Amino acid sequence: MRNLTYFVAVSLDGYVCAPDGSFDFLTPGEDGGELGETGEFHANEYPELLPSHVRAHLGLDTPNRHYDTMLQGRGSYQVALDLGVTSPYAHMREYVFSRTLPADTDPNVTVVATDPLETVRELKGEDGPLGVCMVGGPAIAGYLLPEIDELMIKRYPVVAGSGRTFFEGAEFDPAAFERVEGTVFGGGADYTLFRRSTAGAT
Repeated sequence: MRNLTYFVAVSLDGYVCAPDGSFDFLTPGEDGGELGETGEFHANEYPELLPSHVRAHLGLDTPNRHYDTMLQGRGSYQVALDLGVTSPYAHMREYVFSRTLPADTDPNVTVVATDPLETVRELKGEDGPLGVCMVGGPAIAGYLLPEIDELMIKRYPVVAGSGRTFFEGAEFDPAAFERVEGTVFGGGADYTLFRRSTAGAT
């Protein structure tokens, strides 16, 4: 069984984007080369999280270390489409959950118009050394929350005041996660990996 890891950026008060879906207020305010500190962290530790066009620009040709499959909701995928990029993670298998996106948007992108949970369970049930990751919006994250095994939370030193939360639309069903590791950056941002607790599981 493979894990599903959700990568998400968040403000100090728990908002992943503004009420209108924008997220430009989550600015790293950091140093550390062309990519910034968190970008360098991605390049070194999670190279598959860098979009393919960014990897090409940097001349980065590094094998995927942790994941071979990328999941996105339509809103997150639209960010790439607005840049004219139809396969932002061409170095991975890509799945986009959307009922309106054309199925032939890109040969590398599988558009899923049916139940996302069914697709995710099939992907997690595959054999292989690498896992499944997800980036992007709170709506699809809220729907897929029962299948999310790990949270990689990038927290920025910004208070938003209001906006959209981690798991929009999710039912009240508390689940314990354990802190695995964390990295603090000079600009005040930090990355923390949490794993769903198995304590008491049967």
